Amino acid sequence: MGKDYYAILGIKRNADDGEIKKAYRKQALKWHPDRNKDNTEVAKCEFQQVSEAFEVLSDPQKRAIYDQYGEEGLKGVPPPDAAGTGGAAGGFPGGFANFPGGTTFTFTSSGPGGAGFQPFRPRDPNDTFRSFFSSFNSARGGQGMGMDDNDFGGLGGFNNIFGGGIPHGGAAGSRGGPSFRQSQQSNEAPKPLAVKRILPCTLGDLYTGTTKRLKITRRLLDGASGKPLATEKVITINVKPGWKTGTKIRFPNEGDELPDGTTQDIEFELEEKPHPVYKRDGDNLHRSVDVTLVEALMGFQKTIETLDGRKLGVSNANTVIQPGQESRVQGEGMPNSKSGKKGDLIIKYNVKLPKQLTPAQKEGLNKVLG
Repeated sequence: MGKDYYAILGIKRNADDGEIKKAYRKQALKWHPDRNKDNTEVAKCEFQQVSEAFEVLSDPQKRAIYDQYGEEGLKGVPPPDAAGTGGAAGGFPGGFANFPGGTTFTFTSSGPGGAGFQPFRPRDPNDTFRSFFSSFNSARGGQGMGMDDNDFGGLGGFNNIFGGGIPHGGAAGSRGGPSFRQSQQSNEAPKPLAVKRILPCTLGDLYTGTTKRLKITRRLLDGASGKPLATEKVITINVKPGWKTGTKIRFPNEGDELPDGTTQDIEFELEEKPHPVYKRDGDNLHRSVDVTLVEALMGFQKTIETLDGRKLGVSNANTVIQPGQESRVQGEGMPNSKSGKKGDLIIKYNVKLPKQLTPAQKEGLNKVLG
């Protein structure tokens, strides 16, 4: 089947034209290289695949061929049951004459053929991007595609994406586009989808930073037979203090080697494991502390343990603690992975009331508080 274009755009196989366009808009803006200066090569690869998926799924004929015969059928590679005598392929009854446009598509011993059939070759992703978004530029006075300049954050607004914008009535792609030099040459296969894995980390790991060593199994093609052979490798991930759930760590070319000669990347996505005491809120930490009624009224001194094992004193002597009251300890929250500055620790006090009082206790309280 090759690439899963539906998965690349994040849509279902029965998605309609509007859903396909909406998905492309979202993914193209997300992966545009100008928005991913810190990870340009990965963005270029993803941007290329998003563009290719949109080209196929937005074209009824290409989509019909892809749905039945996959990526190889699109690119003119005969399926296993293709006839080798110049007639229509066994799995292609009557060729593709029933597809939109009436194109006939046959496979012969010398390769694909048929009236009007041209094997699919992906466009420059910038051309697809320009062509798609130019309709918005020509409809700025109305609703267009429901987009405004905020959609182009990091790209300087639509009018600036292509060095001054596309003139009204001008052809898409007639102006210079953003710099996008593909990492693959036009005659090379696009980068395959990455192998995705979850990287679980405790809150303590993310507070102090840690090193994870993971054993992975990958399949490499044997040079003699061409068959995939399973090999093991240990990779190291240096988890930085302050990383958050959703942080992605990519290892280029560390995945499986595919029959077309390309090699998958491995991408780990960080997932924070729940902590029994602390809860994270951005760069701040929250936890609760129990106090008795006497401590709430008279004051207290307590010691709590931080995520890195230190002992931290908390106290109150001047005010009466109310149930649910909070106090803030500056600089005892989570570190910010970019600035290194720590947030705050917010402590919520749970006042534990006695289940019952003796008559003497009631009388004493009445004298003091009544």
